[in-house]
Amino acid sequence: MAAVAGWLTLLALGALAVRRRWSGINDPSQREWSRKLVHIGTGAVVPIAWVLGIDRAIALPAAATITLVAALNHRLRLLPAVEDVGRASYGTVAYGASITLLLWQFWPHQPATVAAGVLVMAVGDGLAGLIGPLWRSPSWQVLGQRRSLLGTGTMALASFLVLSGLKVAGGAIGGAPDWPALLLIALAATLLEQLAVAGLDNLSVPLGVAWLWQGCSPVG
Repeated sequence: MAAVAGWLTLLALGALAVRRRWSGINDPSQREWSRKLVHIGTGAVVPIAWVLGIDRAIALPAAATITLVAALNHRLRLLPAVEDVGRASYGTVAYGASITLLLWQFWPHQPATVAAGVLVMAVGDGLAGLIGPLWRSPSWQVLGQRRSLLGTGTMALASFLVLSGLKVAGGAIGGAPDWPALLLIALAATLLEQLAVAGLDNLSVPLGVAWLWQGCSPVG
């Protein structure tokens, strides 16, 4: 728990430093970097808990508490660096809720399933949000949310690489989907990420990926 708490503290301090660095910038994509740092970095909590063997009795209440804190922060803006997105979004709360639900359903017996859902959202969506706005590419809107070819491609590639890494590094524990299934899961994650109204893809992507991973695994 000290390792997890220390990592989250470093993320919070890093987000504050990034926000301070870009505080005078009017570009919303750059002001969102602090939030993306937290978004990507939070995903590492699951592998840390997996490696250190953190018990369900500790992991689940901790995740629920963090989700509650995120909900309070969304309301009160106690840590603006986490919520400074310039638009109405419940993504941070949904992200915490998805981790809590996955821990409740699969931890500790299927840690790879939890890691698949959380890391695809953390790395795939996080990198898509950072890289997509950096260069112009064909774009479209889905339910009022702008999506670009570069961001969508980043999400698809990062999702497949994350799932591939899990299959190679940890899939032997409890089994893992075969390679064609990994491609389909990455595609499903990319499609779910398109529906990002109010940040609710932070709930649909982790849950969808985890359930597909579990269902496609030999022991699913």
